[in-house]
Amino acid sequence: MALLFKSNIDRADWWRRELGKYIPDLEVRIWPDIGDPDEIKYALCWKMPHGELAKLKNLQAVYSLGAGVDHLLADPDFPRHLPFSRVVDPNLTGRMTEYVVQHVLNHHRFCHAYDAQQREHVWKEHFAPFASERKVGILGMGELGGGAAEALSFLKFDVAGWSRSEKKIEGVKSFFGDDQLDDFLARSEILVCLLPLTSATENVLNAELFSKLPKGAGIINAGRGPHLAEDDLIPALDSGQLSAATLDVFHTEPLAEDHPFWDHPKIRITPHVASISDPESVAKLVAENIIRTQKGEDLLHAVDVEKGY
Repeated sequence: MALLFKSNIDRADWWRRELGKYIPDLEVRIWPDIGDPDEIKYALCWKMPHGELAKLKNLQAVYSLGAGVDHLLADPDFPRHLPFSRVVDPNLTGRMTEYVVQHVLNHHRFCHAYDAQQREHVWKEHFAPFASERKVGILGMGELGGGAAEALSFLKFDVAGWSRSEKKIEGVKSFFGDDQLDDFLARSEILVCLLPLTSATENVLNAELFSKLPKGAGIINAGRGPHLAEDDLIPALDSGQLSAATLDVFHTEPLAEDHPFWDHPKIRITPHVASISDPESVAKLVAENIIRTQKGEDLLHAVDVEKGY
């Protein structure tokens, strides 16, 4: 049994070891050194080059290496007929929750302003309201968004979430559907984007959306780079419509050295580190799905290819 493994992070030996704990006879082949492609039955990958999966004649299932699947569905030749799953893992959710809480607190306590003041040697106080008086909006209430919303609610923030369908989380107000999006935006003083990337959500963080937020709102994009219409961000910051932005994901990664985001005083950049898949916890899930594939059973956390998540 051979599995193709493709990741942007060099941890091949780790993945081999962890997968081997559950399926000892599984041969893990690291892209691009995959040997005979006809021997590949499974693919566990992140950002696979377009067209390559379609060349694997005996491929039986595809497993995304993360919670997102847009990186695979963007391939016009992706084998959409095959069983396809994504990662839903408490550690992945926990890491994202840590990131969101950290940066919501940064926005809430004016850390961007203090960073700028430190560079200019300026001593000026900014007084934050109580967390219960700060309205946070989570755009996208799947596994990751729900986890972040629960943690922020525990910290007493006034949290609301928006999704396609209604979600019920104690202490979190649910907005859903296109008809309720504007009301959700109007109350979001700090907006966190954790949407899946689909044709409907591409460039959703744009000038029109920014104009519907309270003046001086902050945004955090830890979803996908193409969620942000990049040309619209700096004008919104310079006008004061937005007070600050935290960005973990970008259209092109790594971010080009000459990109204007690097030097803008109201933008904080992190290099796509909000949450990563941990081999120790994810390998068990992947192994279970391999066994399910062999038995012809439905996969855990199967992807609806038509919906894109």
